[in-house]
Amino acid sequence: MLTQVIRRAVWPVLLSLTATLMVACSSGSGADGELSTEPVTLRFTWWGADDRHKRTQQVIELFQKQHPNITVRGEFKEWNGYWDSLATTVAANDAPDIIQMDELYLASYAERGALLDLNEARKHLDTSGFDGKALATGAIDGKQYALPVGLAAYSVVVNTDLLAKYGVALPDDTKWTWEDLRKAGEQVSKAGGGTVWGIQSWGFNDAGGLHVWARQAGSALFDDQGKVVVPPKVLQDYWTYLLDIAKAGTAPPPPVTVEKASAGLNQSATATNTAAFAMWWNTQLTALTAASGAKLKLLRLPGEAQAKAPAAYYKPSMFWSVSSRTKHPAEAAAFVNFLANNEEAAKVLLTERGVPANEKTRAAITGQLKETDKAAADFLGTLPVSDPPRVTPNGASTIEAILKRHTENVLFGRATPEQTAAAFIKELQSEVDSAR
Repeated sequence: MLTQVIRRAVWPVLLSLTATLMVACSSGSGADGELSTEPVTLRFTWWGADDRHKRTQQVIELFQKQHPNITVRGEFKEWNGYWDSLATTVAANDAPDIIQMDELYLASYAERGALLDLNEARKHLDTSGFDGKALATGAIDGKQYALPVGLAAYSVVVNTDLLAKYGVALPDDTKWTWEDLRKAGEQVSKAGGGTVWGIQSWGFNDAGGLHVWARQAGSALFDDQGKVVVPPKVLQDYWTYLLDIAKAGTAPPPPVTVEKASAGLNQSATATNTAAFAMWWNTQLTALTAASGAKLKLLRLPGEAQAKAPAAYYKPSMFWSVSSRTKHPAEAAAFVNFLANNEEAAKVLLTERGVPANEKTRAAITGQLKETDKAAADFLGTLPVSDPPRVTPNGASTIEAILKRHTENVLFGRATPEQTAAAFIKELQSEVDSAR
């Protein structure tokens, strides 16, 4: 969900082959009709590991007890094969009824007519427990193509054990600036003697930091039409900052940074207690704490106090979507409603798919959460946020791979921040244009 996305050529090709069919034959009628009393079978697909499969199957069984005439058949896969499989079934006009969807691919499926507008299913789908800014993460042009499952926000995770060890004060995250982060990081790196660094560099595995950086500058990566509109100077400043902290030794040397970024969460500088400050999604706090064994704390991002409006935003961990081709739209919507609103289901799922986007179910499970999960939920509940960025445009789902490559080019001196800014904009816009 929040991992680096690998580009797969078959996926957009297959979707494009069926674009006309999807638009012409989209099946939205009946979404607000009465639930059938006849036997109904729904197919439900998701990605994830064993724990997710077990929890999801428990929820399916709870739903089927309430709706004995509806059978929900699970189709689960690992992330790496999920998108090729989904593209194939959509192209074959055999899409699952309920789809676990990711933000990077939402526009690509929605704009090709493959997803149902959930506004058509209001009779069976209650969204009153969702903040408007959360719902907006799954909306395109006024149509609700997806319902957020869990929410996250980009944050700084700080190792307070390391700060105490080196006598570095915990910054005030309601006021601090990017320069304050740099200075605190310098103090840690100096005291760490080349084995512990102040800041774990970022810009490799997700675009969250870049979104926030652009928003703090009063800009955005994309406009409402999906055009890349971020000013080159904003990108230059972003990569200059990352380059400067690497050159100063405040962040690890580029080879170490890239190695740790590619190795995964458990080998990161945060998890191995070799960096005091790092950028993570708040929902990763539990996994990082377990891996590091250290006391970790969530902080708001630097620069928020100086921005005209909060640059922070809700990032959906994933979505529930319904196929526009489902033969049972009312029943599919009822199942999504159960996933999103039922307290028994919430107590089974807990935060496995992220901090619940539904504020009512979030409150219902608070007493069952681990201390770190509760901290992640509390952080989300008190964080000032603005409307989310425009949903990643069709064609731009490769943004994370593009960002990773350009960040590495800067850190290894293969291109200047100025050159990289121009190349990044050109490449990303080309990807968007090629999908139109």
